[in-house]
Amino acid sequence: MAGCAAPQDPAQTTPQSGSPDYMGIRTELLDGDLVRFKVAMRGTSDPRAVTKYAECAAAQYTLIRGFGFARHVRTQVSEEAGIWRADAVYTISAALPQGSRTIDAEVTVADCGAQHIPTV
Repeated sequence: MAGCAAPQDPAQTTPQSGSPDYMGIRTELLDGDLVRFKVAMRGTSDPRAVTKYAECAAAQYTLIRGFGFARHVRTQVSEEAGIWRADAVYTISAALPQGSRTIDAEVTVADCGAQHIPTV
């Protein structure tokens, strides 16, 4: 999930300036396998950092629930007074779901740990 010289996928980028302050994760089971994650952070000027934070939360939650995969449904990002917020929805499943925006929860959690991004 990481690249060296090639441009990085926006969802894979962590903030480069200063030290990010991860302000918490809220989860909400919407319906069976559909889960909402609300996260907030400050200390970045890159909105991709908060989407990555939400992805890390989704990956860890997927493992906690005993599943191995998640599929991104949507993420809404906002910023006010230097605080970035993401409201993200994912489906979780035991088998690799169809679609191009899927994540392997184990691989993603390991990547988040390597980047010092907290999870659930």
